Amino acid sequence: MRYLILVSHGTFAPGLHNAVGMMAGADRKDIRSTSLLDGMDVDTYRKAFAELVADVTEEDEILLFADIIGGSPLTTAMEVLTEKGLLPHTAAIGGMNLPLVLTAAFADADAPLEQVAAEIMEEGRGQLKPFALDGGDEDEI
Repeated sequence: MRYLILVSHGTFAPGLHNAVGMMAGADRKDIRSTSLLDGMDVDTYRKAFAELVADVTEEDEILLFADIIGGSPLTTAMEVLTEKGLLPHTAAIGGMNLPLVLTAAFADADAPLEQVAAEIMEEGRGQLKPFALDGGDEDEI
């Protein structure tokens, strides 16, 4: 199985998980999230993440999404995945947003992980554009 795991500071990951569930199905077992809450120590977060991936095996794949590269939620998650031997089966992407995760949720489950990760990042980049306030070209604000 390919898992989509969302991690963040604050409640961003669970909130995004909820929004994805509205569009991709709230009962999907392959989409999971956890977060480093305000005032939470890293050891508590580490335990929560370890529980989140406890049933993930080396036969599975992980698309790990984080709010920012280099933040404690992502680096701690990567440490846990390394300890479990799952890093070779993981693609990690920072700067998660709704179009990015939705693209992953609807991606071809049989496509190679690296290909899906590349498609996801391209879609995320493509969604960054100005919104035309005057009803004209989207390049004009």
